[in-house]
Amino acid sequence: MITSEEKIQEYYQALVEKKPRYDGIFFAGIKTTGIFCHATCTARKPKIENCTFFETAEEALLAGFRPCKICHPLSYPQEIPNEIKQLIAEIEKNPEKRWQEADFKALGFHSATARRKFKQLYNMTFVQYARARRMGLAFKELSAGSKVIDQQLSTGYDSASGFNDAFTKIMGNPPKKTGVSVMYTAIISTPLGRMISLSDEKFLYLLEFLDRRGLENEIKRLRIRHNARIIPGETKISQLLVVQLAEYFQKKRSHFTIPLYRAGSPFQQKVWAILDTIPLGETSTYQKIAQQLGNPQAVRAVGNANGANQLAILIPCHRVTKSNGELGGYSGGLERKRYLLALEEEIKK
Repeated sequence: MITSEEKIQEYYQALVEKKPRYDGIFFAGIKTTGIFCHATCTARKPKIENCTFFETAEEALLAGFRPCKICHPLSYPQEIPNEIKQLIAEIEKNPEKRWQEADFKALGFHSATARRKFKQLYNMTFVQYARARRMGLAFKELSAGSKVIDQQLSTGYDSASGFNDAFTKIMGNPPKKTGVSVMYTAIISTPLGRMISLSDEKFLYLLEFLDRRGLENEIKRLRIRHNARIIPGETKISQLLVVQLAEYFQKKRSHFTIPLYRAGSPFQQKVWAILDTIPLGETSTYQKIAQQLGNPQAVRAVGNANGANQLAILIPCHRVTKSNGELGGYSGGLERKRYLLALEEEIKK
């Protein structure tokens, strides 16, 4: 999201004047309608206080905005193929749906085709697009005192039950319910891509890359465990996290001071405690950690515990490799793991 007052003024002027050279440079989220547009959109222009500006379409989707049907912002820089238009229309019909191979076949597509074409057009896969739309709906801020029906209509649902079902599937209790604890979610931009955090005033519960497979299930398990409702917002912990992550990626920080809530089995807790002892700029192996636990045969279990870590970077599971020197797995992807290890070598110097 664009926060610079100077940029906001510049982009708003471009939106009002419909300047073509700004198409694809920014996307304007319109708070009053819940849509996002190109600069050249011919729709009636909102007041500046009702606009939020984004650098990418994915950011707009994750903020809960849907593509405008007038300017078709996702068509830039080329016209959308008919099959992609159809897939986007299907997502809008049922945003909370998790797509399976059979769903693509029913429309006469192959999932690989959808992945490839979405990647070419939007630099994100079909699954990323669908997830961003689902999670954006769930993240859409429910202002204090606002009516549930208003939020329902602004997110494109014709019925309250549909809106509540979509919200509940990801973030827990429907907006009108009370008597549950609250966690706050924030999106953080990093050189390795956007991350999501969940925190309250006491702990950080989750820090993951937004494209991690199974992310929604992780969020669901956390909010059930804590009987929590999850809404967009900042806490002192999430604000501190943004600062410390920025310093880390700028090679100015070697350790974090964020209070972490580690939700895991006793075995997982032991593995994560060992991860904390691996010095920055160094690595250990799954085999070595199994030996430290007194069970050399537990290599696979150590790997599973690594994969169950919900606090990426802060609990350094990226510092564990195979005994043969290969990187091994990483939920954020091997390129990110390679980047983090190289970054930490530089920080250590």
